[in-house]
Amino acid sequence: MRLFRLAKIIRIGLGHGLDQLILDHDPDNRLARLAGRLFFWRDLAAPRAVRLRLALEALGPIFVKFGQVLSTRRDLLADDIAEELAKLQDQVPPFPSAQALAELEKAYGKPVHEVFKTFEAEPVASASVAQVHFATLPDGRDVAVKILRPGIAPVINHDIALLDALAGLLERLWADGKRLKPREVVGEFAKHLHDELDLMREAANCSQLRRNFNPSPLLQVPEVYWDWCTPSVMVMERMRGIPIAQVERVRAAGVDLKKLSRAGVEIFFTQVFRDGFFHADMHPGNILVAADGRYVALDFGIMGTLNEVDKNYLAINFLAFFQRDYHRVATAHIESGWAPKETRVDELEAAVRAVCEPIFDRPLKDISFGHVLLRLFQTSRRFNVEIQPQLVLLQKTLLNIEGLGRQLDPELDLWDTAKPFLERWMGEQIGWRGLVNHLKHEAPQWAALLPQLPRLAHQALSNSSSALLADELAALREEQARQRRRLTWLVGLLVAQTVIFLAVSLSMY
Repeated sequence: MRLFRLAKIIRIGLGHGLDQLILDHDPDNRLARLAGRLFFWRDLAAPRAVRLRLALEALGPIFVKFGQVLSTRRDLLADDIAEELAKLQDQVPPFPSAQALAELEKAYGKPVHEVFKTFEAEPVASASVAQVHFATLPDGRDVAVKILRPGIAPVINHDIALLDALAGLLERLWADGKRLKPREVVGEFAKHLHDELDLMREAANCSQLRRNFNPSPLLQVPEVYWDWCTPSVMVMERMRGIPIAQVERVRAAGVDLKKLSRAGVEIFFTQVFRDGFFHADMHPGNILVAADGRYVALDFGIMGTLNEVDKNYLAINFLAFFQRDYHRVATAHIESGWAPKETRVDELEAAVRAVCEPIFDRPLKDISFGHVLLRLFQTSRRFNVEIQPQLVLLQKTLLNIEGLGRQLDPELDLWDTAKPFLERWMGEQIGWRGLVNHLKHEAPQWAALLPQLPRLAHQALSNSSSALLADELAALREEQARQRRRLTWLVGLLVAQTVIFLAVSLSMY
């Protein structure tokens, strides 16, 4: 099955002329001419960007998501390709309305008109895994109904299997394969992609994010209507706003773009460091801007999580980075185990300084995180820094944030915007405020535990005494057994000597 899928990928790629994207860079153009003669049957009249988008759509949801990520990297792509790939964010061809109605009837066990007061057959948005229709509940509330694409699970499973096979080859054939852990990265991606196939899980993600930011002057998250949700259908509050990619419309609505861009940075760091739970699919197609200037989050299929250890080490690294304390960055990497413990701190510090120092005091328009990450990747390879699969979604989200920031406010100083937030957060974690917060958090448990301390102490001492007595008795029994074995051996030896003596004495007569 994987070979068939690989053959399909090659066929679609060649059919859309994707080989030309590479061969066009051949200075002699000989390979491009040879490919043109070999594949004379294909039609390459459409622009290259259109052919790339169509190929990704034909290859399925994983490749569409790859295109979505690429569309935010306008500093790495030609303008025509970036503009065309942006259509993948919310303009993936929808599946027929008849199939959507059939899926709803299958989920609810009754016709759609008996479930909703009104239902719009034409989808308002279509993505790689599901599409959205507007509807009205029987009580008059306006809702958005998200419906899973029929038959999408086998396609995703085949693509994941192929990616896993390719990752396995990388691990065996590439010198950096084991260090970069490509199979673990694929496994992390597969886990989140499979989560998208359960809309009940997505509804729970949405509900959690809404609770984290309710109320918030920065972010709106729709309410989930659980009575109408199933694993293949999600019903939520209908949100209104302007797609964030339509910057001129947002500006015309009177929204302060500079303030909006700063709010986006604060929302990102709040999700990551305060909650350890963040929206990991923040491309422009999933974000609206409300009339009051707040962000509106949509599509909660991919959410990232971080544990306390990851959050603390990330915060230390970010804060040290913003303070240009490259020595602390180096030691944090070694302390966390990301870099080998035998790594020389001064050498790692110098390498990080060479990558990061040139980008400070510069606006976002003059910084490319893509290039910075590439340099950091080269540095990590030199020092055998291990890739952390659980941070892949965070890196992807950070690139999305950069792409949004470039569109909203190219003059944004990312460092000055993020530094106060991180300093405040670190103070809440490790300063005196952190101590107070932890005491408040632990207070209910201590209140329940304190009255039990005398009894627990008595039990501990009793258990300790009992354990000590049991150990002494066991030692005594072992010594007694040892003495018995010794006595048995001596008696046996004495008996043997007696028998031998008697035998010798009798032989003399």
